[in-house]
Amino acid sequence: MRCITCQNLSLPIICKTCQNNLLEPNFHKRELEKDFFVYSFYRYEEIKELINTKYEFYGDRVFTILAKLSFSKFAADFEYIDPIVAVPIDDHTRHHFSQTAILAKHLKSKSLLPRYNLLRASNIVKYAGRDLEFRKSNPRGFKYKGEKNMQVVLVDDLVTTGTTILEARKVLQKHNCEVLFCLTLCDAKI
Repeated sequence: MRCITCQNLSLPIICKTCQNNLLEPNFHKRELEKDFFVYSFYRYEEIKELINTKYEFYGDRVFTILAKLSFSKFAADFEYIDPIVAVPIDDHTRHHFSQTAILAKHLKSKSLLPRYNLLRASNIVKYAGRDLEFRKSNPRGFKYKGEKNMQVVLVDDLVTTGTTILEARKVLQKHNCEVLFCLTLCDAKI
């Protein structure tokens, strides 16, 4: 097989050289609302082609590598008094796998516990390439099936305008869940 980044022969879909040289995460912080932050590991432009593999049958392997390089390292260093639940946003499997579930899986640690199938969109609208007005006019309509009164970290692959994350946060807050912050693989605004 060939590395999808450099085309050199490689067993993993992204060779170790590209992982080490091209995919070193840089932690970014953006405030979506007062005192509510989203933390990302990459700029969207840095990994645009890799993010778009979520629409390909092999994308799960790409997201697993990206998650190991970023989310796993974060989880290993993150400590909190009480365990926090990591909730992937809309962890459906419409494209052969769930990229948000893969990311959340790599957060598992003493302080972070991934939980799946808790927050699903009832409106399956595509936001790719759409402006803020369209996103606000077409909410995801999230349904929450989890416990109440939990401390939560939201997990998503990409933050653009933040409308999806903020909508998810409001749904969880209605169930008395405290959303501490959100982790995304990349940020399209930085």
